[in-house]
Amino acid sequence: MPFEDPYYVSPKNKKGVVALLIISLIIVFTPRFLNYFKEPIHLVITRTQVELIKKRQAKYAYKYKSQFKRKTYKTAPKRFDPNNYIEADWAALGLSLKQVAVVMNFTKRGLYSNEDLKKIFVIPPALFDLIKDSTFYPVKENKPYELTKEKLIPIRALNLNAAQTTDLEQLKGIGPFYAKMILKYRNALGGFIDKNQILEVYKMTPEVFAIIENNCVIDPSICRKMNINTATALELQAHPYLDWNQANSIVKMRLQKNFYRNVNELLESHLIDENTFLKLLPYLSL
Repeated sequence: MPFEDPYYVSPKNKKGVVALLIISLIIVFTPRFLNYFKEPIHLVITRTQVELIKKRQAKYAYKYKSQFKRKTYKTAPKRFDPNNYIEADWAALGLSLKQVAVVMNFTKRGLYSNEDLKKIFVIPPALFDLIKDSTFYPVKENKPYELTKEKLIPIRALNLNAAQTTDLEQLKGIGPFYAKMILKYRNALGGFIDKNQILEVYKMTPEVFAIIENNCVIDPSICRKMNINTATALELQAHPYLDWNQANSIVKMRLQKNFYRNVNELLESHLIDENTFLKLLPYLSL
C-alpha cells in the first residue's frame, strides 16, 4: 500500500484557499477603502447650544445623584433613643464608619432633643428627615456642676480662627499638645466653620471639647477657600475632607469642562458624595 502524506494539499485545494483569502480581504477592506474617499460630515454646534447642553447635564446629574444618595439611607425599624444606639445601629441606617465614629463622640456627651441630633454635622439632612419622627430622648437633669469654677476660667471667648498657640494654652484642658494639633488641623482645613469640627482634631476627646466649647467662638468669614478652577490635585488633596482620588477627579473634570461654572458641578464626580460635598462647600470658590 503506497504511503500517503497527511499534509499533502492538492493544487486544486491550494487554488481554492487562495481564492477564499482574496475574497475575504476584498470584503474586509472594501468598506474602508470607500469610506476613505467619502467627504466627512461636519456637525456645527454653536457655543450657545454647548452651554445649554452642559447646563442640562449638570442639572440632571445633580438631581438624580441626590435622589440616589437619599435612597441609600434607611428609616429606623422602631422608635429609639439615639443615646443607646451602637455603631452597628447607625451603620444600618446608612452612615459610613467615619460618620459613625463622629456620631458616637456626640452620643457620649448626651443628646436630649432632635435639635441636638441635627447639630451632628455628619448626619445628612436626608437621613435626619427619615429618623426624626422615630426618636425619643431622656429628660435632662439640671444637676449643679461642681467643677465649673475649676474648668471654666474667666476669659473672653476665644476666636479659634485667629488664636495662636499661647492663646489656646490659656484654655483649661488645652496644653501645648492640643494647641499644636488644633492649629495644625485649622491650617489644613483653611479655618473652622463649626465648633464641632474641633472633635475631628487628632486625639480630641468629648470631655476636653466640653470644657473649651463655651469659651470659644468661630468666625467663618476669615476661612481660606480653595479655587477649584486653579488648585492643583496636590493642593486639593491636602484638605482633610479630600483624598487623592477625589482631588484628581476634580482636576480631570475641570480639564474636560475647560473650567467650572458652578461648584455644584463637583457632584458629577462619582467619587464625591453629597455629604462630602456639603462639608467641602464652605471652603470652595470659583
